[in-house]
Amino acid sequence: MSDYIFFMIIGYLSGSILYAYIIPKFFCGIDIRQISKDKNPGTFNAFSCAGIKVGIFVLLLELAKGFLPVFLAARFVSYRSSLFCLIMAAPVIGHAFPFLHPRQGGKAIAVSFGCLMGLYPFLTPLLYLIVFYLLFSVIIIIEPHLFRSIITFFCFTISCIRTLPVRSFIYGSILISATVVLRHLLRYKKERLQIRFLPYFR
Repeated sequence: MSDYIFFMIIGYLSGSILYAYIIPKFFCGIDIRQISKDKNPGTFNAFSCAGIKVGIFVLLLELAKGFLPVFLAARFVSYRSSLFCLIMAAPVIGHAFPFLHPRQGGKAIAVSFGCLMGLYPFLTPLLYLIVFYLLFSVIIIIEPHLFRSIITFFCFTISCIRTLPVRSFIYGSILISATVVLRHLLRYKKERLQIRFLPYFR
């Protein structure tokens, strides 16, 4: 039990490091939470506000902070234990509700990919998320981003529930999706948004 709690804490603290805020602040002297349109300390805003080089650096760090805790935990504890789902979701929860500033967390998209990468060599959940993310971002474009993320993670969750052979992976995927959706809803709860489907071929 103590080993699982240790990796949960490590994962949460790792997720709580908001690289998309720290790196642009250090290298460019900008606060993307202030100058970005949606005030989100996320990878997309790092690219759009600080440039490609900084954006790539942030992306790699955001992926790593999800990947490393999950990947290392799977080597020291049993990934088949139901407690492993909390380790899977811990970096995402940390990013969405960081330790020092729980109300200023990000949407946790990039770190979600990182956590699923940490399940290597079992990459089926990661492939599901990639497919649905591309589907609703490139083929059938859903706007605004709030609804795109909700539908993407809903489809991802259903696919995991129906096909994954390991229960802890299913529960972890559900927790990741629930955290991402909750973070999106909290960030946009005061806005009135209309959903639109934009086919790629039009």
